[in-house]
Amino acid sequence: MAGIVVVFDFDKTIIDVDSDNWVVDELGATDLFGQLLPTMPWNSLMDRMMQELHAQGKTIEDIAEVLKRVPLHPRIVPAIKSAHALGCDLRIVSDANLFFIETILKHLEIRDCFSEINTNPSCVDEEGRLRIFPYHDFHSSPHGCSLCPPNMCKGPVIERIQASIAEEGRKKFIYLGDGSGDFCPSLKLKEGDYMMPRKNFPVWDLICKNHALVKAEIHEWTDGEELECILLQLINTICVEEDNSSKSTQLLSVDLKSQPIPISAHQALPQALPVPY
Repeated sequence: MAGIVVVFDFDKTIIDVDSDNWVVDELGATDLFGQLLPTMPWNSLMDRMMQELHAQGKTIEDIAEVLKRVPLHPRIVPAIKSAHALGCDLRIVSDANLFFIETILKHLEIRDCFSEINTNPSCVDEEGRLRIFPYHDFHSSPHGCSLCPPNMCKGPVIERIQASIAEEGRKKFIYLGDGSGDFCPSLKLKEGDYMMPRKNFPVWDLICKNHALVKAEIHEWTDGEELECILLQLINTICVEEDNSSKSTQLLSVDLKSQPIPISAHQALPQALPVPY
């Protein structure tokens, strides 16, 4: 298995829109959303919007059907399937929510490509209403990161993933994202890792302004076609480097075994005792 962990953001990275906005707009609640937006955090607002939509008679099936129509570039699914087939460990770290993400991934038949989804939890309550909760309970245990929204800081998620695979040996990370919330996790990447920011999106702007803070090698992309091309090139580069490193280690081992013992070492050996017949 390739020693590569590929971490994807979801909104405007895997799909081409923000899933929250997409559902609100498609179900005709844009005006209400705009009215309520100044009054509460985004994550809390989305939970409230699900309440409003439920009160209007919109069902969980209606939401799912909207999600299945979400736009995405035609090369995204092949890129994900290729990276998975090459043995990469694919994960999602997103400020969307679990129901939205899993509904879309299952519809695209790529849910099994991902070993883990880190996002805001959600569930359908006994009344059939979708509830959306914050990843971090910012009332009882705020994450304290000034770079991130109160409900989710992605930096600790990356650190947890790094710690969880540390005993498996050094694995290289490739992180793909677009939003300002993807800047904090980019600072957790190490030398030898790769950051793939979407060009002309908030995370790209932040990296351009704070380039020296990012230790990972940066490869920008603009659309799904470039994402696929660059991602697969990076995976191939890492695999070639791993293969060459493995061959070098094997050759070194063979060379050491075949080295002649120097004369000084022969002289240092004890003389054999004569054995009488």
